[in-house]
Amino acid sequence: MAGTVPPVLPMMAALGTMPSGAGWSYEMKWDGIRVIAEVDETGCRLWSRNSRDVSAGYPELLGLAQAPGLELPAVLDGEIVTLDESGAPSFGLLQRRMHVRDPRQLAQLINQVPVSVRVFDVLRYAGESLLEATYDERRGLLDSLDLGDPFWEIPPAYDDPEQALDLSASQGLEGVVAKRRKSRYLPGKRSSDWIKIKPVHTRDVILCGWHPGEGNREGKIGSLYCGAYDAPGGELVLIGKVGSGLDFAMLEVLGAELAALEIDTPPFDTSTIPAGDRRAAHWLDPLLVAEVTYSGWAADGRLRHPVWRGLRLDIDPDSVVR
Repeated sequence: MAGTVPPVLPMMAALGTMPSGAGWSYEMKWDGIRVIAEVDETGCRLWSRNSRDVSAGYPELLGLAQAPGLELPAVLDGEIVTLDESGAPSFGLLQRRMHVRDPRQLAQLINQVPVSVRVFDVLRYAGESLLEATYDERRGLLDSLDLGDPFWEIPPAYDDPEQALDLSASQGLEGVVAKRRKSRYLPGKRSSDWIKIKPVHTRDVILCGWHPGEGNREGKIGSLYCGAYDAPGGELVLIGKVGSGLDFAMLEVLGAELAALEIDTPPFDTSTIPAGDRRAAHWLDPLLVAEVTYSGWAADGRLRHPVWRGLRLDIDPDSVVR
């Protein structure tokens, strides 16, 4: 097996604004643990970004060494993630796995907190270093691989930055990483050849109603109608509907909080809400404020891709203005 030091340190992205033009490719930014996977005929070893061997903490990921479509030795760059109930990566959940090495504890956690790896670069393949190859050359090889392991996934890259941003927001991800197509891999360096973009805005909203959920949220809150005043002391208006980011613990808290606020008539104009949704809705006295993230404003005046962050009991609803 490999030695006691990682084969390469990961290249890091610089924080910046979205570049444009044909010279860039766009990938999702994953909220997980960065790993360099070193694979040869004797097995797989996982290295963290601070050069620690973390293989023992993720035994279910080590089967990559037997992947039939991988020519060894190889070195891959990626991120360990775990998903919450909504299917979005959750660093909070992943923390339950980060420092556990006891086999008995791991046997339980493997089922309770399943993990997988999103692979976004290949740095060595069939024994040949690819550090001097361009991003496009490495990405082309990566896309041709059939890893043959359910715990390893190669997510797509995108040519359109707006498409990438929209997908990132709709999936509850952290943002986008733009990568210069002609760039080479710079081990251990933070380079503007890779730019991480976190286009997330935060604002307060007034909870004005809720819509029943379906599937695993049947009988619970599925989404919440969000409002704000169009001006100080003005009219309450609908600015969106949020369901992403709500876990079951928060749904229980909200169920108790909102039960006492239910009213018979909607607190704002509902003419833009489909009739079936209006009939199913539970309307609320607009006294409770929450915080959401969002990617921007749509043409109809509603929040794009809002994601729940939490209640704001310290905010006066009269101060929440569109």
